[in-house]
Amino acid sequence: MYLMEVKNLYKNFGGIKAITDINMSVKKDEIVGIIGPNGAGKTTFFNLLTGIYKPTSGIINLNFEKKLTSREFKPHKMVQYGVVRTFQNIRLFKEMTVIENVLMGYHNNINYGVLPSIFRLNSFYNGEKSAYDEALKLLEVFDLSNKSMVLAKHLPYGEQRKLEIARALASRPKLLLLDEPAAGMNPYETKELTKLIRWIKDEFNLTIILIEHDMSLVMEICERVYVFDYGTLIADGIPEEIQNNPRVIKAYLGGE
Repeated sequence: MYLMEVKNLYKNFGGIKAITDINMSVKKDEIVGIIGPNGAGKTTFFNLLTGIYKPTSGIINLNFEKKLTSREFKPHKMVQYGVVRTFQNIRLFKEMTVIENVLMGYHNNINYGVLPSIFRLNSFYNGEKSAYDEALKLLEVFDLSNKSMVLAKHLPYGEQRKLEIARALASRPKLLLLDEPAAGMNPYETKELTKLIRWIKDEFNLTIILIEHDMSLVMEICERVYVFDYGTLIADGIPEEIQNNPRVIKAYLGGE
C-alpha cells in the first residue's frame, strides 16, 4: 500500500522552476531517502508535502484513514492529518525546558476543551498528567530524561537534534519527515542516530522520508533512495543501485 503518491509535480517561483515533473511513491512503514546537491529542490519538496507551498501543477496524495490531496494541505492542519517534520536548522523553543518542548508536541492530542482548562476541572489535570507522563517516556527513549528541566538552549547540538525528533513524535505522526537529521553531528552521533531512526520506525510504526547528505546513513538505513538534481528526479532505486548509477555519481558524488 502506498502511503504517499506524487504525480507530475511542479513548483515554480516566477520564472524559476524549483520542482519539475516529480513522480514518486512511498509505501507504508518504509524509510525513503532523498539526496541531491544543495539547491536541488529537496527542502522545497518537503515544503510542498507540509502545505507551506502549493504546487504549481500536479498533485500529492496521502493515503491515511481518509485520502488527502495537496489541495487540502494547510500548514496548521498537517500535524492533525499525521504529517510531522523536523528542520535543517534546529527549531526548538530555546528558552523552554526540554520537557516543555516535548509537551508542545502533544497539543493536538489533549482531550480536554477550553472550559476545563479555564476552570481547572479534573479532565484538565488528568490530561496534563497523561501528557507529562508520556513526555517523560519519550525522553527516556532519547536518553534525555535526566535533562528534562534543562533549558533547550543548554543542550549539546546532538541532543538538540534528538529533542526535536522527540517533540515530533509526541504528535503521534503517521509520516515523519526528517530534514538533514545528521547535520552537524560527529561520526559517533551519526551512528547512534542511524540506530535510533531504525528503532523509531519499528517502535512507532512510522513511514519516514529523510533528506540527508551523509551517504553512510542513507545507504545503511534507507530501503529506497530518490535523487534530485536541479529540481528534477534523475534516479531512484535501492541504495546499491544509486551508489553505482553513473548519472548520480556525476551529479552528486563528484564523479566524471
